[in-house]
Amino acid sequence: MPTVSKEDYIKAIYNTKNSGNGTATTSGIAEKLDVSKAATSEMVQKLSDLGLVDYEKYKGMSLTSEGERVALQILRRHRIWEMFLIEVLGLSWSEVHDEAERLEHSTSDFLIDKIEEFLGFPKFDPHGSPIPNKNFELPDAPLIYSLNEVSIGFSYKISRVLDKSNELMKYFTKIGVALHKEVFVKEILSFDGSVVIQIDGNEITISQKTAGYIFVCMPEGGAIG
Repeated sequence: MPTVSKEDYIKAIYNTKNSGNGTATTSGIAEKLDVSKAATSEMVQKLSDLGLVDYEKYKGMSLTSEGERVALQILRRHRIWEMFLIEVLGLSWSEVHDEAERLEHSTSDFLIDKIEEFLGFPKFDPHGSPIPNKNFELPDAPLIYSLNEVSIGFSYKISRVLDKSNELMKYFTKIGVALHKEVFVKEILSFDGSVVIQIDGNEITISQKTAGYIFVCMPEGGAIG
């Protein structure tokens, strides 16, 4: 069974691959986990020896089928804990990520299955991320696009946000960003890519970077761009 540090690396590699940010590299994973490149290289070699990672020097890395299964197992624990902390304990969505990070490493699959059943088998976590089922299968989900990818003059429904930090989630709460809310894209500023949006009648300008953490789909009957 991977240790906590191994699990963090596996999850980081999986998230990099599935976030559209290209190939997972030693430097990229090191930056993401705030560790040295040397430590990352050493850990990646260990994961490769365990059959969890395919790694070729200077060409990046990817998870093996077993490595991906481990990644989905970790994400399943994390996302079910987030649901429990919000739905049962009443924590805010800016508070649950760090707590779930701790709990995901120390919870048995038996307990996670019981919590999932208690919650009614949710398919998505509080931030809109899909929850793998006990067979590590992801639910069907609509196509989503970041606010940097959509066209101006249209309304979209917020389907997912990336919970990069507590500060970011607090900011989203402050400006009214929440799952399933409608957001109208009024303008994308040419000089820096900032996005001018309207939520609940309020006009807000957010940076290009922040817009990349908000994912939307077109309301039923519409089409992106």
